[in-house]
Amino acid sequence: MRSIGNEGSGYWYGPDGQLDYSAAVLKSLRDYRAAETAVRRSTRDSMGMGETDILALRYLLRMQASGKATAPKDLSQFLGITSASTTSLIDRLVGSGHVRREPHPTDRRSVVVVPTVESDKEVRVTLGSMHRRMMAVAEELSADEARVVVEFLGRMTDALQLPDSGHAEST
Repeated sequence: MRSIGNEGSGYWYGPDGQLDYSAAVLKSLRDYRAAETAVRRSTRDSMGMGETDILALRYLLRMQASGKATAPKDLSQFLGITSASTTSLIDRLVGSGHVRREPHPTDRRSVVVVPTVESDKEVRVTLGSMHRRMMAVAEELSADEARVVVEFLGRMTDALQLPDSGHAEST
């Protein structure tokens, strides 16, 4: 169980000495993000790939698992990169043996990008135990707790996506 104490600082406590739960929640989110970033860095290092390459590979594996063919333009849209950058990315992934180009099943003029069996195994080995640990934690939540977490994270996502008005709101 993670402590939500002051951890050596009064920063998370209000003037009355009571824990500021809002600040503690935001700190917990930052701690989670830092831990996730460290894991992503370690994964990139162990697989010898950059962040965009990993994101692309995970997307391709997800699309493959759902039975969807992925054209280079789909990958461009998902990653928010140009078609030239996508071509370079696919060339790197083909060169490293993580994906292959195949003829598009319905469009003779196009190709699809398909992850290799080896890359699927590599991702499962590299990320599988972490995903299982994370799923175990999520499965410990009651339905009510899960609903609260999902709603909270959805509202936090919305808050991040709102345009910044450029000034602080008055209360």
